[in-house]
Amino acid sequence: QRRVHGEYIFFDQLELMSTNYTSYSQLFGDISPYAWANMGIALSLGLSIVGAAWGIFITGASLLGASVKAPRIRSKNLISVIFCEAVAIYGLIFAIILSGRLQTPPMTMSPSQLAQATFSGYSLFWAGVSVGVSNFACGICVGVTGSGCALADAQTPETFVKVLIIEIFGSALGLFGLIVGIIQIGSAYFPSAKQ
Repeated sequence: QRRVHGEYIFFDQLELMSTNYTSYSQLFGDISPYAWANMGIALSLGLSIVGAAWGIFITGASLLGASVKAPRIRSKNLISVIFCEAVAIYGLIFAIILSGRLQTPPMTMSPSQLAQATFSGYSLFWAGVSVGVSNFACGICVGVTGSGCALADAQTPETFVKVLIIEIFGSALGLFGLIVGIIQIGSAYFPSAKQ
């Protein structure tokens, strides 16, 4: 059973499994650019959220453990958890930006429209990977630094501001990834059904 949409033919699972590909370029060439773009959106959002969750887990465990001996650190060290949460927000913002680039595909595409759609699909995919991986690493970086900040503050209160500055620089890595992703999708646009 085949369904035709634009230039792409969607096969059912049984027919797709019986297709013989001789190279990876044939296999990846048959994947719709819209599927690549949506996978980029998913990776941007998913990896950012996993990085933020991992960072919150790391810093939260240390914060709770250190606050048993030094209860005064509980409130001011919550800034580390907020920095980790910002990483997930960067991924959400970028996923919304990528979603705004998608258009309803035309029923038929000219070769130039197909080339533009393919370029845009790959651009959105790799931009999503770039932002997702940078935010994943940023979340872990902020979590580890926040953990050290909580433990250091529990022992020596004067170190809090110094370690917090390091944590701010770690949090900026996610913002840099977001900026790089926006640059990557600068000339990516999908052909519209209205054209």
